[in-house]
Amino acid sequence: MKTLLLTKEEVASLISMKEVIDAVAQAYKAFNSEQVVQPDYIGIHLPPPRGEIDFKIGYCKTNELISMKASSGGFIDNPATHDVPNSMGTVLLFDARSCALICVMDGSLLTHLRTGASGAISVQVLARKNSRKITTIGTGNQARMQIRAIREVMDIEEIHAWSRNPDALCRYKVDIEREFGIPVIVANSKKEAVEQADILITTTRGTGSLVEAGWIRPGTHIIAIGTDQKGKQELDPAIFRHAKIVNDSISQCIEKGETWHPLNKGIIVKSDIHGEIGEILLGIKPGRESDEEITVFDSTGMAIQDNTTSEKIYRNALEINVGTFFGFL
Repeated sequence: MKTLLLTKEEVASLISMKEVIDAVAQAYKAFNSEQVVQPDYIGIHLPPPRGEIDFKIGYCKTNELISMKASSGGFIDNPATHDVPNSMGTVLLFDARSCALICVMDGSLLTHLRTGASGAISVQVLARKNSRKITTIGTGNQARMQIRAIREVMDIEEIHAWSRNPDALCRYKVDIEREFGIPVIVANSKKEAVEQADILITTTRGTGSLVEAGWIRPGTHIIAIGTDQKGKQELDPAIFRHAKIVNDSISQCIEKGETWHPLNKGIIVKSDIHGEIGEILLGIKPGRESDEEITVFDSTGMAIQDNTTSEKIYRNALEINVGTFFGFL
């Protein structure tokens, strides 16, 4: 048999953000319909100045595909020392009926795409319908991807942004305004930015509270992206005290997501978590129920998102004959 090889450029050409949003919604619903086998991911932390590499594996019964993604990050010396990016990713797709390897594709863009899509899906079910202003705390690649995804599901009138790096903040403003024509207002402080938000997005590598509870207005929807392992934190745990808390995976979020912090401090108990986003998409649990609610979507990322998104990329490649086939034998 032959295996399809897809480069980063080919992956980028094979899927639209709307298709990614649909694929991630499919993943969430499959996860909460007992159609997914998803072992805990394995991570290896390497000695500084190197970073980490993670392996995420998922089996989706509805598409009969097994995916395995290897993704690395934090290798700050890579560009200068090894002439490769400081973060990389690769996805392997296996036909679950035979376990034959059917596709190898670049996974670095896929991770950014499906993470952006997760925020957009949360907006659809947890943000106020009249939301127009977005605040981003952090201005890196994922902050940009969140905007690309969210603009598919709502009209964004303006973006307020804060970063501890003034140069990065300036580049973000230029890039977003050039790509989307949406005005970006550079905030003088985190507090100033957060107080403007209908939707607040945190996408940093923070290790402490960046957003205080007193800054959050009633009705705000918070998309917590940056905290995906122990040691990371972006939100004041007190925010969770009176918020509707939705996780992508409760088991992951209470171990290494933003939700861990209020649990650890005794501010909430596990039963205070409203549910998982797949349950809302399936109609098992309600989404936003009033314009005054503060809602928090804690997303740690799941292998099944990689699975359904990479399947769509693979099917599109076959349909329009993109990529290179190779064989090990």
